[in-house]
This record gives sequence, structure tokens and C-alpha cells, in this order.
Amino acid sequence: MKKHLSLMLLLIGGLAFAQNQGLDKDYQAVEKKVIEWRRDIHQNPELSNREFKTAEKIAKHLKSLGIDVQTGVAHTGVVGVLKGDQDGKVIALRADIDALPVYERNDLPYKSNVSSEFLGEKVGVMHACGHDTHTAILMGVAEVLSKNKDKIKGTVKFIFQPAEEGPPPGEEGGALLMVKEGVLKNPDVDAIFGLHINSQTPVGVIRYKSGGTMAAAQSFTINVKGKQSHGSQPWSGIDPIMISAKIIDGLQTIISREVNLTNEAAVITVGKIKSGVRFNIIPESAEMIGTIRTLDYDMKEHINKRMMEMVPAIAKAYGAEATIEIKDATDITYNDPALVEQMLPTMKRVAGESNIQTQKAVTGAEDFSYFQRKVPGFFFFLGGMTPGTTESFPHHTPDFLIDDSGLLLGVKTLTEMSLDYLNPNISSEPTIKGK
Repeated sequence: MKKHLSLMLLLIGGLAFAQNQGLDKDYQAVEKKVIEWRRDIHQNPELSNREFKTAEKIAKHLKSLGIDVQTGVAHTGVVGVLKGDQDGKVIALRADIDALPVYERNDLPYKSNVSSEFLGEKVGVMHACGHDTHTAILMGVAEVLSKNKDKIKGTVKFIFQPAEEGPPPGEEGGALLMVKEGVLKNPDVDAIFGLHINSQTPVGVIRYKSGGTMAAAQSFTINVKGKQSHGSQPWSGIDPIMISAKIIDGLQTIISREVNLTNEAAVITVGKIKSGVRFNIIPESAEMIGTIRTLDYDMKEHINKRMMEMVPAIAKAYGAEATIEIKDATDITYNDPALVEQMLPTMKRVAGESNIQTQKAVTGAEDFSYFQRKVPGFFFFLGGMTPGTTESFPHHTPDFLIDDSGLLLGVKTLTEMSLDYLNPNISSEPTIKGK
């Protein structure tokens, strides 16, 4: 059966290839533009929910292509709708547009020298995660598809999303707000694709994972209330610092002794402890904050449940009280297996079979996951590292660097995936996981 399915997908891929021929000139024509857009956006970065000029640039471009445009979505988001010459399904393509509070250290002609204010402090602003490349790539896809409406059997919705890195405190934003405002409706989206550039994957290579590919991210806050006393007489008080240490130790046993890590990875990290004012005073209280990362819905539920049980129980065992609050930041970035299987022939045709590689799950997080909770989605990683490079710098760092020569493959891949998905000869129906 599997052999027959593979043969069928290859035949479908061949048919799609025949139908999608003739795009090479459009790809060649748009590559230089994509690089120019990317460099301009890189040089003029904007923080989350403040992407005003970036949004203006995107909207102007989409309108010039004759695409229906909606602005001000989730504050600064831009959505374009392109209807093909024939009716059919609706595919959505997403790019995030915000930058990070990071001072750039690269010596580039298009280096960012922008500064701004973040959480009351003056900071640099840099596209240190590659969202500038995502934006430019999707602008390029929009241009190519707008010139080939006769090949579109359905509708393409272009989603340029603000605040993927998280909205400022006290504000809503990102994919969650876009979904809340109905970005996947009118017309209703059947499936969504997204990509992420990767500075440590060679140009020309695409990596993916079926199922849980990036982790759900949650934050937690633990407050421990003890009893203050003189540091020389600990028996007269209840030490919240010591109890915090016991709680941290206990939380790690959830990971090491209660969850099956051969299924998926999971992480509990305490990132900050705040307590006390003086060397010889046992304080009254302590506060801890941290993060939880999970790649499986059942594991996420179990870890949350056990943390809620364990924290107050450990504190009580030492005569103290403790509360814990857990908040969602992003959901699991879950690649629908049927959709992945459906699109692999396209990706292999575009990039070459040897350049399509599977990878292990990533404990980093992506709010693309909120789109995938509503419709089947496929999120993959595009190589941005210069081939032969011996040292590449990770995302969210001042030295983060992307090779522009990898951008055209992103344009081609999203374009061809869209056209092939909308081809009615491809009939498998993916389902939503964890809804």
C-alpha cells in the first residue's frame, strides 16, 4: 500500500511539474528584488507591534500586484488575498515581520543602526532571527503568483504577521490575536504553510519534521511564603530560599522520572529566583519564574498537572505555603503528517531529493502553532548558512548572519507548494491534531 501511495504521489508531482512549468523567468526576475527588500527591511527593523513602516512597505507592494489588501490586522499585520482564475481551496502562507531588541555587531553595508526603547531601556533593534528574510520571501511569492493567476485553482491568502517574538507587556498580538480577529476566515483557509530561515543549515537545504516539530512554550511563576527570621537563628523561621531549592529539585524529577523522553523531549527551566535583601536575614518570601517546553499534548498536560500538585505539597512539607501560575506562550508547532506526506514530492522536486532532510524536534517555540490549531499546517526550515562556513552564529545573537543566496529557494518552494496543493488532483485530506 505504501509503495502504491508513493507511486501515486510521484505521478501527481510529475503532473504538477508539467502544470507549473514556465515560472523560471518569474523566479529569475524576482530574486534581485527579494534580496533588495530583505536588505532594506534588515536596515530598518521594528519591534513587535510597532512594525509600521514594514507593514506600509508590504501593503504597497501587494496593492501594486492587484492583490486585495487588509491592513491593521492584529495592530500592524497585513493580509493579502489573491483569487485564481479557477475556483478551489484556500491556502494561506505566513511570514513574521518583527525584529528583536538586539544591537547588531555585523559589518554589513545594510547593517541595522536602529535603536529604540524596550521595557523602559534603550536597546538596539535587529532582525536577529531572520524575519526580514521571511517577509521578503513572501513578498516574492506574492509577485510570482500574481503573474500566474491562470495556474491558481483556488485562493492564496498572504499573512504578514506582527509580534511573533511576543507583544509588549499589557498588549495582545501575534498569531493568537490574528486568529482571534478571524484571519483564517473569509475566505476560510484549508491549510497553511510557513518557513523559518536557519543560520546553521546550509543554503539549498530544507529540513522538516512530521508531527511535533517545535515546542509549546509556557511560562510559570511560583511564590513561596515562609517566615522571616535572623540568619543566625534559622530554627525560628521558615526559609523560603531553602524550600525554593527543594521545589526546583522536585520539578526536575518530573522530567527525569515521570515522562517518557523516548517519545518526545520536554524541559522545565527555572530562569530567575528573587528573594532576600541582606546576608543575615532569612526572608519571608521567594519568587521563581521559568519556562516549560513540550512537544506532545499528553506530556504537556501531565507536566502541568504534576507541577500544580508538587509545588504546594513540597512547600507544605516544610511548613510554608506556595502558589504556582502557568501561562501559555505558544502551542506545539505540529506538522500535520498527511499534509507533510502530500507536499514532500513538491519539495523534493524543487530543492532536489538529497536536500530535503528530516530533523529532530526543536525545543524553541513558534506562534505559527496557533494557526495550526485551527487548520492543518506545515512549517519547515530553510537553509541560510553559506556553504563551507566553519562557524555560524545562532539566532537571537548580535552576530546572526544569513546568506541571501538561499532566499530564492524559499520563494520557489512556497510558490510550488501552493500551486500543487490547490491542484484538485491532490486529494488527500489532512486532519487537525490536538484540536
